[in-house]
Amino acid sequence: MNQRLLQFLKAENVTQSQFADNIGVARASVSHILAGRNKPGFDFLENMALHYPNLNISWLITGKGRMYSNQVNEPQPEAEGLLFQSDDTDKPVQKPVNKRNISKILVFYDDNSFEEYHQ
Repeated sequence: MNQRLLQFLKAENVTQSQFADNIGVARASVSHILAGRNKPGFDFLENMALHYPNLNISWLITGKGRMYSNQVNEPQPEAEGLLFQSDDTDKPVQKPVNKRNISKILVFYDDNSFEEYHQ
């Protein structure tokens, strides 16, 4: 698992110290995990999942699958209505044609932070 964590840090282009600060753990704990002296606990993995929502935790733990959960090679369903309009933000947003309502929106930023909006 320590090799996969190191691979993830390289993919995210963050240092061990930056990573520890991002997920709120002691820098020494990251160093010990990468050296193979310790194994990450539940809190460590939970903080990783919260701060890196695209990370496939299953891959990190078992090595199976892909590093990022958004790398699935399944066809994406086509949108039935426009959700965002790029030409003019003052226009109203059209709801999808189906009868489902949006209950939560997650916005991910390039600094690995995110915001959650509820209806």
